[in-house]
Amino acid sequence: MEELQRALSEKGDVILSEEPYVSVPNRTSTDSRCDCCFTSSKLRRCSVCQVVRYCGSTCQVSSYFTYPNSAQKSDWKLHSLECQALARLGKDRLKYLTPSIRLMVKLYLKRKLQTEKMILCSAVDNYNLVEALVSHISEVIEKQLVLYAQMANLVNLILQLPDITVKEIAEMFSKLACNAHTICDSELRPLGTGLYPVTSIINHSCFSNAVLVFEGKMAVIRAVQSIPKGTEVFISYIETAGSTMTRQKALKEQYYFTCTCPRCIKVGQYDDIQESATLEGYRCKDNGCNGFLLCSSDNNSFICQQCGLTRDKEDIKKITGEVNLLSEKASMLLSSGRILRCSDEI
Repeated sequence: MEELQRALSEKGDVILSEEPYVSVPNRTSTDSRCDCCFTSSKLRRCSVCQVVRYCGSTCQVSSYFTYPNSAQKSDWKLHSLECQALARLGKDRLKYLTPSIRLMVKLYLKRKLQTEKMILCSAVDNYNLVEALVSHISEVIEKQLVLYAQMANLVNLILQLPDITVKEIAEMFSKLACNAHTICDSELRPLGTGLYPVTSIINHSCFSNAVLVFEGKMAVIRAVQSIPKGTEVFISYIETAGSTMTRQKALKEQYYFTCTCPRCIKVGQYDDIQESATLEGYRCKDNGCNGFLLCSSDNNSFICQQCGLTRDKEDIKKITGEVNLLSEKASMLLSSGRILRCSDEI
């Protein structure tokens, strides 16, 4: 995304800030987060739909009069339509109202409001940007397509908009799957999901020069190194503390592409093997060998990259389980203040 980087950015500089086109809190945090601002104080439930909660009149009603051009006004109008739709659902169907379903409902209702000029559009807040995102629908497996179709049927039932088809909604679910972002707090705890069309067009690299963080619901792209003018901005879509094979698998399964960044093009080379061993390897059980065992290409065994020793996958799985149990026990002892007894009890 070279057009995003027009000037020199120093480490820590904000390159881009973007509010979500639509967003919803997670189901687990619905009872503790405002649907508009994601804060968690003095919440009140919507008296009509009984689904959405707000922190107070600022986010629910009074902003309509106090801030006539604000984002809160747009949220208020959006929920007015959503509220009517949700109120039509019986209690038996409300239990199927997942965050993904709500996000889709809000997406199409916002499109309707912007099309009818009931809320403002801008260069970075309009449905055309959403429409331009890729869906990879032709690459989605059949089982997932069936799920998208089932979810689309429920959305269609909620919306009851004649100009929208189940097929279109199903494809939009595929689009959200590879473009929506998990909104996290400062400690990386997930709060909800948002769609950020501009942020979504920034390309991925496992050796990125920028990072995506959240300030409230706002997506913020910050430089993690000095970025010269004209250099493309990259962020990482996945956790980068994994081997090349692990990263490639994650990217292919969710985002449908093969990464060719400076880290990934070294796959199979000495540096890549050493890095993978450090991140995911198991020390060889041969005392005379300093090598590490990595998972084989067929995923059935682990092979030492130095001496060639092979160990069964189930053996490694058993060892990993034992180590995890010891780690959990140590954490419990430490949290209970029994620090000096950790080594004795473990």
